Amino acid sequence: MENFTPYSALLGGALIGLSVTILLLFNGRMAGISGIMNGLFNSPKSEYIWRAVFLCGLILGTVIFNFISPDFFIPRQGYPLWLIALGGFLVGIGTRLGNGCTSGHGICGIANLSKRSIFATITFMLTGMVTVYLIRHLL
Repeated sequence: MENFTPYSALLGGALIGLSVTILLLFNGRMAGISGIMNGLFNSPKSEYIWRAVFLCGLILGTVIFNFISPDFFIPRQGYPLWLIALGGFLVGIGTRLGNGCTSGHGICGIANLSKRSIFATITFMLTGMVTVYLIRHLL
């Protein structure tokens, strides 16, 4: 983690919180990305536009940030495309089985005091900590 600073983390968290709040205030919807994506294909046409705009905004924001600061994040190289696609597919299955993604449970679910989201987020965090410990200290 060479690029981590508390300032970038604070700014990123504030921007995520602001976007979640704006969507809730103006649209009455929670900003769970997997739910928005799933609803893009399974909702009435009246909901298609805001979902598509929200998702395009995520992609556009990433492209703009990468244009402004191209060296901020450099992905690891040397992974075959099929493995990356398989990983993305498995993440999609996991978000569907878990009724949302880690960030959706952590940001929107905890804010709603959802017991399921609180438990899921604790599970994600503990699993991540145990995995890092095992890989760095025992393997």
